[in-house]
Amino acid sequence: MHIVMIGTGYVGLVTGTCLADSGNDVACVDIVASKIEKLRRGEIPIYEPGLTELVLHNVRAGRLTFTTNAANVVPEADCVFIAVGTPQSESGAADLTGLWKVVDSLAPMLSNRTIVVIKSTVPVGTNRAVAERLKKLTGRTIDVASNPEFLKEGCAIDDFTKPDRVVVGVDRPEVAAVLHDLYRPFLRTEHPFLTMGLESAEMTKYVANCLLATKISFINEMANLCEHVGANINEVRRGIGHDQRIGFSFLFPGVGYGGSCFPKDVRALMNVAERHELEPRILSAVDVTNNAQKQVLFHKVHDHFKGDLAGRTIALWGLAFKPRTDDIREAPSLTVIDSLLQAGANVRVHDPIAMDNVRALYGDKLTYCDNMYDALSEADILLIVTEWSEFRNPNFDLMKQRLKQPVIFDGRNLYEPSVIKQLGFAYSGIGLK
Repeated sequence: MHIVMIGTGYVGLVTGTCLADSGNDVACVDIVASKIEKLRRGEIPIYEPGLTELVLHNVRAGRLTFTTNAANVVPEADCVFIAVGTPQSESGAADLTGLWKVVDSLAPMLSNRTIVVIKSTVPVGTNRAVAERLKKLTGRTIDVASNPEFLKEGCAIDDFTKPDRVVVGVDRPEVAAVLHDLYRPFLRTEHPFLTMGLESAEMTKYVANCLLATKISFINEMANLCEHVGANINEVRRGIGHDQRIGFSFLFPGVGYGGSCFPKDVRALMNVAERHELEPRILSAVDVTNNAQKQVLFHKVHDHFKGDLAGRTIALWGLAFKPRTDDIREAPSLTVIDSLLQAGANVRVHDPIAMDNVRALYGDKLTYCDNMYDALSEADILLIVTEWSEFRNPNFDLMKQRLKQPVIFDGRNLYEPSVIKQLGFAYSGIGLK
């Protein structure tokens, strides 16, 4: 098929590349000329394991191209995917400004057979509104489908090529059939292709993310309670996770969730509920709990130094909101850093991938260390915020040599408390006695 992908951000670039890799001709379109030029040179603007190699392979094969000129590629397209950002507005609702600009510009280019596929995360009713707007602009019916993405940063290629399920929202079964053919190469292991109405598909994306966010906030709240009553959250996790109704996924205590999806999707669905005069009590509690959880590490440090952090040097490992990505949007590390700086502390940071993004935010307010052990030099204590693999089995002897105090506050429970205490460290995790 001839596919056009509007938007070369995280979702658009991964989706377009994977569709090209399955034999389709894919043109990725973006209005930012410098971004397109970099992609043509093989420079990938995001960090995603395996993506660079896959992009280069499909560009060489002639199946994947990049352009700023939609008019050159849209008229011949079988499907036009819209994968532009829908960031959070001041009200908490999704900002659809970019989406509507794309829809308006596409209208005169679309052929009768082209299917417009909304990949962006959008509020319920948006796909139908897009269809109505296109009909008004073109004077004819244009098929619009909802195809929400379920990609996890750090393993997006596997998520796309080996999906748990593919969800499409359509008004006509003929549209579903086209999209089923497109996704057929990724469904060979009996993963379901779920066809539903437009509104149900839109809602599926939000509900999935909000439920996962709820599990994270719930286990974090229980972890905080465990610390106060002398229980161990890891033991509690094992006690509940084997219940098939609950499971272990997303029940890892930590310093809160971040990233581009969970925070804004929770707030966007809250906004939808409020616009329908419903009170989103559970979602509100999830959002409040997560914001509070991001402060847990700072409170531990504050108590350790009895409130006197001025002039202290704090080492911090992990800046990305999770490992295997350079994404720092809504990252807990930023909340911790802000609180430490406000308290007068000096902060030395290390992250395998995300340091440039943090440097762009903080400039010379922080000390940036390319080596994880260099971050410990002259530091009073260490905070661990992101669970990168290289942090799991460090050289503890070298750590003790570098740190002024052998003290670790672990926001991801990477170490067994009894073992690390035997090594001579004072150690505090999340929900551990």
